[in-house]
Amino acid sequence: MDLHTAEATDQLLGEGDIAPVHEVNAEGRSPFLLTSDHYGRVLPRALGDLGIAESELVRHIGWDIGIAGVADGLAKLLDAHLIAQRYSRLVIDCNRPPAAASSIPVISEATAIPRNEGISDDEREARRREIFEPYHDRIDAAIDARLHAKRPTVLVSLHSFTPVYAGVARPWHIAALYNRDTVLPQLLLRHLRAEGDLVVGDNEPYAVSDLTDYTIPVHGEGRGLVNTGIEIRQDLITDPSGQRQWAERLARILGEIEAELRPELLVG
Repeated sequence: MDLHTAEATDQLLGEGDIAPVHEVNAEGRSPFLLTSDHYGRVLPRALGDLGIAESELVRHIGWDIGIAGVADGLAKLLDAHLIAQRYSRLVIDCNRPPAAASSIPVISEATAIPRNEGISDDEREARRREIFEPYHDRIDAAIDARLHAKRPTVLVSLHSFTPVYAGVARPWHIAALYNRDTVLPQLLLRHLRAEGDLVVGDNEPYAVSDLTDYTIPVHGEGRGLVNTGIEIRQDLITDPSGQRQWAERLARILGEIEAELRPELLVG
């Protein structure tokens, strides 16, 4: 296994590395602003394979399996702006406060990440500066522009979760996640339950908090936006057909919810 560990420098990303931020439909007219913190699983060339096998990198520890297809499809169906992160959360987790131990994990589930062990402060800062900050700066800028233009803005953070964790099966097909703001999550839960064929999670299998999350606390609650997290079980969206079906279902449901939201709630 290649443990390519180039000398830490002031720069992490270089020639041949892609930009961290992926965007779809930046001029979209929908009030929904979509984010996807764990959209991709790219690794910077300077970090090699992080010291783990490819079979580990493609697992859920490296990214939110299936959410990329759902997010892209949903953005197009809703005419919504999507901002997503291309790099693996094993490099730096863009939904964790940078000070959290899980921001740059040395172990994920039961998998050790050797290249993250004992990294210098300079390397930690480079990952934050070149991957974490451009992503969140772009979300900030998009919200600034929308609010300046008095455009309705509702933040929806898209994720997926593994169907089995630590040997325990998770029954939920989809869930709404939230912290302090329950307006949109409660509407979403009502609509999802009305579908009749779904096991719906209410802050399951995770709940949003200031200690474990970044996007909703900072960009949603911190900016006074109506917001929710959405988690879809990964086995339902592993292929293009499942991703398309879930994008279509969510587009229909979010369209119905948009008509119910009071106008004064749509602008932070």
